[in-house]
Amino acid sequence: MKRVGRRAPTASDPWAHLREFTSARIALGRAGSSLPTRALLEFQLAHARARDAVHRVLDVDDFAARLAAEGLSCLTVHSAAADRDTFIARPDLGRVLDEASAARLDAWREQNGARDVALIVADGLSATAVESRAPELLRHVVGQLGALPCTLAPIVVAGQGRVALSDEIGQRLGARIAAIVLGERPGLSSPDSLGIYLTYAPRPGRSNAERNCISNVRPPEGLSYEVAAHRLRHLANEAMRRGLSGVSLKDEAPLLAGIDAPSRVAWRGDAPGD
Repeated sequence: MKRVGRRAPTASDPWAHLREFTSARIALGRAGSSLPTRALLEFQLAHARARDAVHRVLDVDDFAARLAAEGLSCLTVHSAAADRDTFIARPDLGRVLDEASAARLDAWREQNGARDVALIVADGLSATAVESRAPELLRHVVGQLGALPCTLAPIVVAGQGRVALSDEIGQRLGARIAAIVLGERPGLSSPDSLGIYLTYAPRPGRSNAERNCISNVRPPEGLSYEVAAHRLRHLANEAMRRGLSGVSLKDEAPLLAGIDAPSRVAWRGDAPGD
């Protein structure tokens, strides 16, 4: 007798063991000609988390207060993008300061003088990453940069900021180099990854080819805070010593025993945080 209404069984995938080595969506199996329900729901959840990360708004004042509570001096600024919708629709406005912020930085430099290094943190395309990961990363970064023969400006916390915002900030602070930490464009397996971009002689108009990028700072799945800060210190030191950054400056920092991996990112043309 023919059975009616019997559902096709979920087929196992002989490549399933490969999922142990990557967070990519591979070897998901199938239910008939479609994905299994579990895999489909996991995809939808990851997509929702990525969208939430992009649309989330960083509370700049609260974040600066968190850093100040740890003894880190801060300045707060905002880009010319007045709100998150404008920031997403007008990337150009996220690359320049609003008038009040520009005046604030000019006044600080006039009163305190120029500094060698401008360290900036901005929401970028994932405020989620900044809120959850940036304080710990900044502790390591400040420690590493503080060991160099250079002067640091207060950490600039920027709202609605993209990578190139560091150019104007660095120029207004008279910095020899600008380093910006910001949330990278979320992927379907990484809604909370940080990127660090370093630019020598920052000024508006710099291209991505003139920057160095340390990407995927997201322990334990990605780069650790210790390794990221170690690489930034090396790049900053070499940038000031040689007077350049970007494709002409390679990341040749010595490996940190036990925690570093022999991978290098000198520049990423897709600008994950831009």
